[in-house]
This record gives sequence, C-alpha cells and structure tokens, in this order.
Amino acid sequence: MSTSRGEPATSPRTAAPASRDGLYRKVAWRTMPLLLVCYVVSFIDRTNIGIAQVRLKADLGFSEGVYGLAVGLFFVGFIIFEVPSNMLLARIGARKTLVRIMITWGIVTLLTSLATTPTLFYGARFLLGVAEAGFFPGALFYLAQWFPSARRTRMTALFFLGVPLSGILGPPISGWIMHTLGGALGLHDWQWLFVLEGIPPILLGVLVYFLFQDKPSEAKWLSDNEKRAIEEDLAADQARKGGDAKHGSMLRALKDPRVYVLGLVSCGCYTLANAVSFWTPLIINSSGVGNVLSIGLLAAIPPILGMGVMILVGRHSDKTLERRWHAAGAEFFAAACLVALSFATGNPYVVIVLLALMTAAHYSGLTVFYSIPSIYLSGPDAASGIAMVTTMGSFAAATSPALLGWIKTTTGSLDLGLQISAGVVVLGGVILLLGIPAKALRERHTAEA
Repeated sequence: MSTSRGEPATSPRTAAPASRDGLYRKVAWRTMPLLLVCYVVSFIDRTNIGIAQVRLKADLGFSEGVYGLAVGLFFVGFIIFEVPSNMLLARIGARKTLVRIMITWGIVTLLTSLATTPTLFYGARFLLGVAEAGFFPGALFYLAQWFPSARRTRMTALFFLGVPLSGILGPPISGWIMHTLGGALGLHDWQWLFVLEGIPPILLGVLVYFLFQDKPSEAKWLSDNEKRAIEEDLAADQARKGGDAKHGSMLRALKDPRVYVLGLVSCGCYTLANAVSFWTPLIINSSGVGNVLSIGLLAAIPPILGMGVMILVGRHSDKTLERRWHAAGAEFFAAACLVALSFATGNPYVVIVLLALMTAAHYSGLTVFYSIPSIYLSGPDAASGIAMVTTMGSFAAATSPALLGWIKTTTGSLDLGLQISAGVVVLGGVILLLGIPAKALRERHTAEA
C-alpha cells in the first residue's frame, strides 16, 4: 500500500524502532533539560541548610537539635499538602502545578533570610515544605504523560540527575556565597545564601509556564503522526496494566494496598536520602574539616561518583526490565555504608570514600524505585498513588532528622543515629522484595509492544 505520492504508508505503531528512538530523543531534548534544572534548584533550596547550619550555630546559637527539628518540619509541611497539591494537579495540569510550586518556594527561600530565631526558622522550613509539596510526584506524573514505561526509567534517571548535580553544584556554590559575601550590606553569610538561592526558582517558574505543555497532543513542535505514536505507546502501557484510562480518584488510591507497600518502601528511601542530603556536611565537619568552603567542596565529591553509577544502573534496569533487585540491592549496600560511617567519623579520607559509595547506591536505588509506582499502579490513579507514596515516605523524612539531631545533641555523636537509619533502610528493601511480586511489574519494550 502506498500514498498518493508513491511513498509507503507506515503506521506509527509499526514504525521501525529507530523511528521511535528518534521520536523519544526529540521529546527528551525538549522536556528534560528544563525539568532537570528545576529539580537541581529545588534540591539546592531544600538542602542548603546543611551547610548553612555550620554558621547558624555560630551566629544564632542553633544546636543540632534545632537544626534536626527544622529539617523535619520541612517534611511536615510536605506531608500535609502533598496529596492536596496532587489533587489540584489533576484539575489544572502538571505545567501550572509546577509553575505555582516553583514561584512559591522561591519566595519562601528569600524570606528564610529573615529567620533569626528558632521559631522563625521552624516556620520558614515548614512553609518551604508546603511550597514544594507536589513538585516531585507532579514531575513524575509529567514524565508518565510523555514516555511509556519501557523508556521511563531512563528519563527518571535523567530527572534524578538533579539530586547528584545539586550535590555537586550546591555545596561549593553555597560555600562560596557564604565565604565571599558574609558581612556585605550588613547581612550574615547564611542570609546571602538564602537571598541568592531564592531567585532562580522564580525565574524558572516563568520559563516552565511558556515552554511546557501538559501532554503530547498540545505540543505544536510534534507532528500529528508523532503525537499519535506517543499516545498509542501510552495507551498500550495502560492496556497491559488493565487500568481504567478515564476515571481515577484519590479514594481508589487510598483503598489500594499496593500504595501502602510502596509507601513503606519509600520510608527507607527517604531516611537514606536525609542521611545523604542533610547530614553529609555535618559528618564531614565532625571528621575534622572546619572551613565552610572546604566542607562545601568535599561535599561535592560523593555526588560525582553517584551520578555516573545512577545512569548505569538505570540503563541496566531498563535493559533487563528488572526493578526490584536493582532498587533493593542498592539500598542494602547503602545501609552497609551507613553502618561503616558510624565507625569511621574521625578519618576524613575514609569518610569521603564511604559517603561516595553510599551516595552512589542511594541515587541508583532511588531512581529505579521511583520508576515502579507508575508501572505498578493504574494510569489515572498513578498521580494520587505516587502522592500517597511520597507522603508516607515524608513521615520517615520528618522524624529521622529530628531523631538524629536529638541523638547528636544528647550523645555528642551521630553514630547511633546512623545505625538506626541503616536498619530502616534495610527494612524498606526487604518490604520491596517481599511485598511486590516480580510478576506484578508487567512491562514490555516499546519496540516489542
């Protein structure tokens, strides 16, 4: 069969794999760079108090207990508003949701520079959690609207590059700001940190509003055939999962036991994430490094290794379509590094090596794990389900920093806190392997579908 011009008529569903590869590369180049930058800035603004607290202790007398409680209150705000934010996502779409979130968190970050008492600091961190609530599941839901599951883990891995990139860029930039601008215009170094790092998310929110579309059918930069090809791939995904493509609800997600299994697993992931993101500067400081710029530079080393390993693990998981052991094995290895750190906090060289190994395992496990909910849960329920999963994980994220801060203040050491965190991480990996059967993750490569 041929067209009126004598060209073969090729259905998008029967196009060669190379054509599909080119199409999804086009989509990736159009969507992923800006989404990645947004996540980098999000994580920098969320975790910059890790290096700021070194000076907050000196300038304002904030103890590790105050710091740990402030970190936890961020996740309290997250917990309260994560699900409502994603219910709003279903109404207004991912683009407007991301814009709302980014502009709001930028404003709150700017206002954090005025927090000169523990109470104001607690309030600022709580409001930052409220502002950022919904960004992560909203971004994952956005990816699910553009990429079929067999390609999504690679995109999730690219998105998760924001975590190591924020770890590579954030501490040195934050350390430089504090080292260079402290005292300028009468502001403390940590105040300059929050002022200068609060502006980028506001500007990025404006870019997202003008450059993003909620779904392929709205993209003027795709041809009709390209739009149809993506929609057919996504529909085939939905058919394999057996979900209702038209109707989804938070109530149905709340009744789904799979959501709670994933939520318990995320508790381990979030506990490990806090150890990597919020306590790395203090662990380095406790090993004998005192200069704030040196702490920032050393804190950038572990994410460099983590970034490369994360991409390799994500690709291998996509190639083999195996998710459970990729995620759980990485979490088990990271937990072993946490335990080893509790015995090596006095040696900066050993500490950096262990932090690098733990960070690589954490990034790898997190990337693969967060590809599972959109595979495991039915389409329209996926957004609500992912929000529930991250909300449950946020409970662990809210309590673990406060616990570690209390342990550090009480015992003078993080050792016991690191060991308890390792136990939670291991438990999450065990629940993943026992609670999610391999046959439940039914995927096929796009070219085979």
